[in-house]
Amino acid sequence: MHLSRAPGRQLELIERAQGNWLKLVRFALAGLPGGGAEKPFRPGRHDTRWSHDGWEKHPYSLWQQGFLATQDWWQAATGDLRGLRKQNAERTGFMMRQLLDTVSPSNFPMANPEIIAASWKNGGRNLMGGAVQFADDARRVLAQEHRPVPEAFALGKTLACTPGTVVYRNDLMELIQYTPGTDTVHAEPVLIVPAWIMKYYILDLSPHNSFIRWLVDQGHTVFCISWCNPGAGQADLSLEDYRTQGIMQALDVITAILPGVRVHANGYCLGGTLLAIAAATMARNHDNRLASVTLMAAQVDFAEAGELLLFLDESQVAFLEDLMWSQGYLDRPQMSGAFAAIRSEDLIWSRAVRRYFLGEPDLPTDIGVWVNDTTRMPARMHSEYLRGIFLENRITAGRFAVEGRVIALKDIAVPMFVVATETDHIAPWRSVWKTALFTDCDLTFVLTKGGHNTGILSEPGHPRRHYRIGHRPAGAHYQGPQRWLEAHDATPGSWWPAWAAWLSAHSGDQDTPASARRPGQGRPALAQAPGTYVLQQ
Repeated sequence: MHLSRAPGRQLELIERAQGNWLKLVRFALAGLPGGGAEKPFRPGRHDTRWSHDGWEKHPYSLWQQGFLATQDWWQAATGDLRGLRKQNAERTGFMMRQLLDTVSPSNFPMANPEIIAASWKNGGRNLMGGAVQFADDARRVLAQEHRPVPEAFALGKTLACTPGTVVYRNDLMELIQYTPGTDTVHAEPVLIVPAWIMKYYILDLSPHNSFIRWLVDQGHTVFCISWCNPGAGQADLSLEDYRTQGIMQALDVITAILPGVRVHANGYCLGGTLLAIAAATMARNHDNRLASVTLMAAQVDFAEAGELLLFLDESQVAFLEDLMWSQGYLDRPQMSGAFAAIRSEDLIWSRAVRRYFLGEPDLPTDIGVWVNDTTRMPARMHSEYLRGIFLENRITAGRFAVEGRVIALKDIAVPMFVVATETDHIAPWRSVWKTALFTDCDLTFVLTKGGHNTGILSEPGHPRRHYRIGHRPAGAHYQGPQRWLEAHDATPGSWWPAWAAWLSAHSGDQDTPASARRPGQGRPALAQAPGTYVLQQ
């Protein structure tokens, strides 16, 4: 409707269509014998559908270029337009990308040179194997059946196997204290607050890339919250319950075990958002038990939360609230489609081609097992999060109340360490950067290579990793993200050692014998790590 009243944009789109058509004609003619064919259109950075060498040859290259030319035109057609809400333009563009992806030539066996080559080489057995895998996937989806964890990735043996003990349990969480890995440990312990949207062991995967094991081996006493997987009977759990029965209860237990010692708190993803709320509340209430706050891929402002905003408006939230009211929770499969659709070309279509046409099974990996180990969201808590934090952005708008009183992030006075990842499609790094806009404390910001999970799991020795790090003193003037990016060069390697050095710099000089930090001292051991809640299906 807006385009129908914008003759200037109509002329621009006509010119773009003519230009794209001429580029395709020149490319087709250049592909004739004696011509030098250089492709006029390039796929996006996450689009792996065209990696096979066959797409460099006619007619497949021409089909590919025709698709990319159409995609380019629709991107222009759904761009910003004067008088049109930006979210409506982005939503229309998103829907057109989803529609175009369904008709990509890479999805059709007779138009995809990789499928043709594989079928010729294997005598069609790849198609038969793909059909079997399709039938199995369809059965599991219809039955809403979880895939069992492969024996090679058993929890407590291969994954989540860092030694420790459950020292506290309530209806919402288990608190795990890990066994020291060094002869002496730093005086201040570390509390890890994971997101409740997935299970905690993303931070304790295989021993070689376990964030928790590495931290223990650096001489830290580590505690970690393991959230329960709530059912319909816990539908009334609120966001405030997660703060009080989760973070605050964990701090009470830790300070009972280690009296008089301050705690380094680390929150990941939504756990970081909740930790920021808890830290601001503690600062307001003059509760000084925190020594520092670390936020990993966590947002406190959601005005620029990326393409996830396309899925949320008043009508969508109301629909989800009705859905959750009927069953008491939101199941993870009902959310996973939204995350996958943001990068559908890679997470949906490329995977479908590999699995159903090339007959390639999904090779199990530690992070793949974790992704499939889904959880549920309590109805009340998730509604409060979606409406109050995400949709209405109350935290940074000065309208988020805890115990009847509004909190302010600028009250946080302890040092902060904020980590963002370059290609994060869940918590875009410029959105994470806004923590610097709404706080006045001493703040260190790190931008690391990778996505929402892979950038955080950036263990030392991981190939082709880099990070940028910068420090803002307390009370310094605000600097925009682009200017910060231009002023900080990339450092090769993992950001983990930089964080460990920062923790040490903000810890006391007095180390403690590890024998004094054995889990369960003075408290009964309820279970061995990884505990019981992580096993809930």
